[in-house]
This record gives sequence, structure tokens and C-alpha cells, in this order.
Amino acid sequence: MTALSFHLSRALAKGRAAPAPPASRADLLLTLLRKRAAAHNAGAPELEALLRDQIRWALPMERC
Repeated sequence: MTALSFHLSRALAKGRAAPAPPASRADLLLTLLRKRAAAHNAGAPELEALLRDQIRWALPMERC
């Protein structure tokens, strides 16, 4: 990556608004499931495994 492209990418990143946090846990799970499906379709097993771990972490826990 050249210095010019690095500076351009940093300038673009600074100009972007931060994404809004998910409104609920259900919205978070929906986003993670869509990303996992996209990783699966793209043939990226490492990314898919990472997303599966995040999905497990985001699932609600029911105490008995």
C-alpha cells in the first residue's frame, strides 16, 4: 500500500459516521446470521467459524 493510498483510506474512514449499535439482541443476532451466511457463500471457513462463535456468545442464556 502506498503512502498516498494509506492517507486516502484514513481520510475516508474518518469521514464515515460510526454505525449505530443494534437496537436489541435480536437485531444483533440477525446481523451476525446474515454475515455468517455471506461468509459461507463466499467460501471463507475461518470467518464463518469466527461468526459462529460470536453468534453463540450473543444467544440469550436462560437461568434455571
